[in-house]
Amino acid sequence: MKSIILTLALVLGVLGQAMAETRYVSDRLEIQMRSGKGTQFKILRSLPSGTPLEILSVDKQNQYSHVRAPGGVEGWVLNHLLMSGPSARDRLASAEKTLAKVQLENNKLKASLNELRETKGSIDKERGSLQKESAKLSQELERIRRTASSALAIDAENKELKSKIVGYERQSQSLLQENQSLKDRTARDWFMVGAGVILLGMIIGLIIPRIRWRKKSSWDSL
Repeated sequence: MKSIILTLALVLGVLGQAMAETRYVSDRLEIQMRSGKGTQFKILRSLPSGTPLEILSVDKQNQYSHVRAPGGVEGWVLNHLLMSGPSARDRLASAEKTLAKVQLENNKLKASLNELRETKGSIDKERGSLQKESAKLSQELERIRRTASSALAIDAENKELKSKIVGYERQSQSLLQENQSLKDRTARDWFMVGAGVILLGMIIGLIIPRIRWRKKSSWDSL
């Protein structure tokens, strides 16, 4: 039973400490922590402004608070010398630190912004160069396309001309063969004419003497 009571007491003490209120020494330079509720009690230690104190209990009638200082020292201080928040000096120091941190971050951001601006300038310059190069390549591509179109047209025209030349060559061969046939036929015809003339001459040569002989015989009979 005693162990249970001790355990509960310890738990309550721990909970009381966990729920203890924290206050701060006021903006006065220093205050005194005393061993009792009054100036007649011994000064245990001097607490500088901004020291956090754990409130153990508050005596509103005597205007004193039972507190525990950092390090575990317990004593009594006047209520009106305590504040619910850090001192103005501490808040100012914290604000100055925060401001310094913000300014440092601001400087970093400005440096980053300048770097980004420089990078953007480089990118814009490179983009301008790429745009010029792209325009140049587009013009070259258009020229190549025109040249290719002309080359295709010329190639088609060459093929057409070759086809015509082949046709002309065939016509020429046909005409040559026809001319050769005509020459052969003409030569043959001339040969036949010559043979006919010779044969006709031979016939005439055979007939004329006979005609003359008959005439002579008929004249002789007279």
